[in-house]
Amino acid sequence: MKSIPVLLLGCGGVGRQLLEHVVNCRALHSQQGLVLRVLGVCDSRSLLVVDDVATKGMQDSFLMEICRAKSSGSSLSSLLRLGQCQIFKDAEMMDKVIDIAGLLGRSTGLAVADCSASSETVNILKQAVGLGCCIVLANKKPLTCGIEAYEKLISNFRRIRFESTVGAGLPVIASVTRLLASGDPIYRIIGSLSGTLGYVMSEVEAGKLFSEVVQAAKSLGFTEPDPRDDLSGMDVARKALILARLLGQQINMNDIKVDSLYPEELGPNSMTAEDFLRCGLSSIDRDFQERVRVASSNGKVLRYVCMIEGSRCEVGLQELPKDSPLGRLRGSDNVVEIYSRCYKDSPLVIQGAGAGNDTTAAGVLADIIDLQDLFQ
Repeated sequence: MKSIPVLLLGCGGVGRQLLEHVVNCRALHSQQGLVLRVLGVCDSRSLLVVDDVATKGMQDSFLMEICRAKSSGSSLSSLLRLGQCQIFKDAEMMDKVIDIAGLLGRSTGLAVADCSASSETVNILKQAVGLGCCIVLANKKPLTCGIEAYEKLISNFRRIRFESTVGAGLPVIASVTRLLASGDPIYRIIGSLSGTLGYVMSEVEAGKLFSEVVQAAKSLGFTEPDPRDDLSGMDVARKALILARLLGQQINMNDIKVDSLYPEELGPNSMTAEDFLRCGLSSIDRDFQERVRVASSNGKVLRYVCMIEGSRCEVGLQELPKDSPLGRLRGSDNVVEIYSRCYKDSPLVIQGAGAGNDTTAAGVLADIIDLQDLFQ
């Protein structure tokens, strides 16, 4: 039985779902001759770790206790009463993660899974890579930091997986890397990479007011508590940057043209989220209706997409043919069209659920399993 030691950074929605997937897939992985040994779980304040990282893993019952505790808002330290682990906090926590990486990275191997939403994991991940560890990312921020840090993280490309950073469980990164490895040059990627904005645009196209659709999306749980976090386009821009860098562009976030769906005077520096929802949103309705009308008169539809072509990387509203994969998009699915020498006239199209804790965590788990040949 091959053992894959796993250290989890981040115990929010995706991290907890990953632990549940690990527990629920025990029988399946056993049939494949694998066991995932979760030896540590870290949140923003503390690290719970087994007393012998070389041989032990957390029991499944304890992993589920972690999920229950974090879901209820309790701290990891509240689980010390169960007596299975040690706890490390603050700077001591980070030092312990590096100690574990140094001990296991070049011996049994270690998969460091970053399911946080923090930019502060970058330095830990860079050191883990240098110590021979594998890293698996759902967190986009390490891959959208400065170009030097990015190049360090991908310096051993066989030891990094980041499928869940762009399309949750959709095989976007795998498709791009396989095409590039085959010598098939990709010259354009265009995609709707936000389930929230995909839903908004398809509903507005159906004749509903922009403000009403955003309010509905928020009530359905599709948006962040402050919908401007989605409407700004920055999450799509991070995904676009990851894809652009994968295609070889040496760019940073500030090189990407991002078209926000609200004007600066309605931004967080000018009004609260409550005021934005109460009166700011409705002030955008007329302009949006006009843009939809113009697109329709041109025989097209509006979609919020990323466009990567040559040295160009842009994020914003575009008019697209109604009969294209993106034009036919409805609801909260993600759609990516990839154009290359082999897929010139008929693009490679990837479509499906591109968001959600369950889907994202499943993508992280698949990435960990994909690394199995690198473990002893």
